[in-house]
Amino acid sequence: MINRLVFENLKHRPVRTLLSALAVGVQVTMILTLVGISKGMLEDQAVRAKGVGADLSIRPPGSSAIGLSGNFDERILPFVLKQPHVVLATGVLIAPTGPITSITGVDFPTFASMSGRFRFVEGRPIEQPDEVIVDDYYAKEHQLHPGSTVKIFNREWKVCGVFEQGKVARIIIPLGILQKLTANTGKLSVIWVKLDDPARTNEVIAELRRAGLAEYQIWSMADLISQMSPNNIPVLKTFTAVVIGLGVVIGFLVVFLSMYTAVLERTREIGVLKALGATPAYIVGILLRETALLAVFGTIAGIILTFGSRWLIETLVPGSLTQAIVPDWWPIAGVIAMGGALLGAAYPGLKAARQDAIEALSYD
Repeated sequence: MINRLVFENLKHRPVRTLLSALAVGVQVTMILTLVGISKGMLEDQAVRAKGVGADLSIRPPGSSAIGLSGNFDERILPFVLKQPHVVLATGVLIAPTGPITSITGVDFPTFASMSGRFRFVEGRPIEQPDEVIVDDYYAKEHQLHPGSTVKIFNREWKVCGVFEQGKVARIIIPLGILQKLTANTGKLSVIWVKLDDPARTNEVIAELRRAGLAEYQIWSMADLISQMSPNNIPVLKTFTAVVIGLGVVIGFLVVFLSMYTAVLERTREIGVLKALGATPAYIVGILLRETALLAVFGTIAGIILTFGSRWLIETLVPGSLTQAIVPDWWPIAGVIAMGGALLGAAYPGLKAARQDAIEALSYD
């Protein structure tokens, strides 16, 4: 009986019910989209790191797995090449071109020897100093094809080739050109190292540190990729917590307003129920069940909207953002939505429970 009453109350005000559920859904979508972008961007970085084909990487002192702190002297490269079990090493320079985009300079012969040649979807390799190659995601976002021009560092570049994504970077030019262009002659951002036996990776890392690179960040590929997780980025964890907090506030306010208005509109109905012997707990139970249903519908809507947000990102900005679907966060987002909704329904529920039956029946 009580469940039927709850459903009828929600069906009686379809527009408000729909808008309230959608508002809760937006809260869920905010959380899942943020977490999905965080995970997707890091997974994309991991895929591109694997595409290098290296066994370990050497980064500047103070760097993290996903962030660089400055560059270092490229004379370290021949030193690394002389170390036991090192069969190949290549350096790259990374220069930011925007808040989340960068251009990478590589030495094409040694890079190709380590990772394999670029597989071009369209066009060809670089032949002229004003040419650039981009991956297919970046090309799709900016509608680029061989012969198109792209402006980077206030300079026009001609796109000569579009390669399959998964090769270290989205935008690539020769290392020497980027070094001169950014006033980083003789500098590198990362050295990628290939060994004769990957099983010796930890041994080589220890030897490199003993040989004079103790201050540098030297990572095996397995350790490097394992660090590419949102849980290992304090700033991202804090930002996620803030967004979740905002989501709870949104859910609280929307449900509070919806339930408070519902209590005012149903004053006479509540009076009738009380006159028939309904207890305060019964009244509160009806409102909380309505709220729980709104939260469930909103969570389902939010999960569906997350697929929509991923489609928009893949369609509009595939070269800048990558969103993963995170099913492990669905129950978490649902619990957060439910908590915010029940919190928002608490005061209206108590207000309804405290109403005097006679006053409620005389309410116009």
